[in-house]
Amino acid sequence: MVDKIVRSEADWHCALTPEERAVLREEGTERPFSSPLYHEARKGVYVCAGCGLPLFDSQAKYDSGTGWPSFFDALPGHVETKVDFKLVVPRTEYHCARCGSHQGHVFGDGPAPTGLRYCNNGVALRFEADAGPTDPAAPDADRREA
Repeated sequence: MVDKIVRSEADWHCALTPEERAVLREEGTERPFSSPLYHEARKGVYVCAGCGLPLFDSQAKYDSGTGWPSFFDALPGHVETKVDFKLVVPRTEYHCARCGSHQGHVFGDGPAPTGLRYCNNGVALRFEADAGPTDPAAPDADRREA
């Protein structure tokens, strides 16, 4: 279970860019292929841009061809869903389990092993790359003698 956080709309207004507010707080959708995260291929974790809660592991990311970062699975308990009728046909919207920020929609046309496609707005996410091994040649590397 994830602890919830609640912020006033004034707090959200100060904390987010206009583009982030349009998606995270007003349930908007960014233009396809507009996010640099669409092409992100490093190992790491994708976190909610609103509160920093980890939502997706990079190992679940795949190229759906839709123009939005897509994942076949979310981190357990970190997203919640509701039915969305904005396009008349019911869709399943998902949002951050901690702050309630809109992320995107989940569809049943994804790859194995889940068959799901979490189609996420890139502006709703931040990417945190895994820290790689320390380069022994780097100036700040630990230089202990054996």
